[in-house]
Amino acid sequence: MNKQINFPNLGIYLENVGKSFDVFGFEIAFYGCAIALGIMTGYLLAAREAKRTGQNPEDYLDMLFFAVFFALVGARIYYVAFSWEHYKDNLLSILNLRQGGLAIYGGVIGAFTTVYFFAKKRNLSFRQMLDTASVGLVAGQIIGRWGNFFNREAFGGWCDGLFAMQIPVSAVRSSEITAEMWEHVEVLDGVRYIQVHPTFLYESLWNIGVLALMLLLWKKKHFDGEITLLYFAGYGIGRFFIEGLRTDQLQI
Repeated sequence: MNKQINFPNLGIYLENVGKSFDVFGFEIAFYGCAIALGIMTGYLLAAREAKRTGQNPEDYLDMLFFAVFFALVGARIYYVAFSWEHYKDNLLSILNLRQGGLAIYGGVIGAFTTVYFFAKKRNLSFRQMLDTASVGLVAGQIIGRWGNFFNREAFGGWCDGLFAMQIPVSAVRSSEITAEMWEHVEVLDGVRYIQVHPTFLYESLWNIGVLALMLLLWKKKHFDGEITLLYFAGYGIGRFFIEGLRTDQLQI
C-alpha cells in the first residue's frame, strides 16, 4: 500500500504514514495508540478538574476502567449497526478493532451510562461527575480523532480548500469514493489520489474550541450538569456540519 498522504495546498507531503509499527514482532496500530493517548489525556484532565472542585480524583480512576470498556463496546456496536453491509458476510471481522470502526455516538452512550451507575453505586453526584467527565471526554476526542488520519478513514467529499488532503485510491474503501472524487482523481508519479475534506482535522480543531469554552465557563456555571449540556450543544453543532461532509455517514 502506498503510504503517502499529502496536503498540497499547504505544501505538506508526508511520504511514509504507516498504519502501525512493530515492537518485538508484534504489530501495534497507530489508531489504537491515538485512542489510548486520548483516554490517558482525558483522564488526567478530568482528575485535575475533580481535585480542583473538591472531588476525589481516585473515583475517576476507578471509574475509568469500566467507562473505557463500555465506551468501546458501545462505539463498536453503534458503528457495526450502521455499517452492517461491511460485516454481514464476515461476522468475525466485527471483533477486529485494529482496522478502526468506532462511532463516537455509541462511545458517549456507553461512557455516560457507566457514569450514571458508578455515581449511583457510590452515592456521588451524577451531574457533577458528568460535568467533570465531559471535560475529559472532549479532550480525549481531540486526540483520538487522529486515529482516523492513520487509518485513512472518516474523510469528507472532494474539496480543493486550504486543508484539502490527498490519499491514495488504493488505501481507502471503494464504497467511500464518490463520483465527484473519481472525476477529480490526481495522478502523481503513477499513483492515483483522491482529494478530500480532512474531517478528522476539522472535528479535532472544533473540539479544542469546545473544550476551551467549557473550561472558561466552568467557574460561572449555575448548576451541576450545565457543562455537560454545553458539551452536547457545542460538540453537536460542530458534528452536525462536519458529518454532512463525510462519505461514510452513520445515519439512516
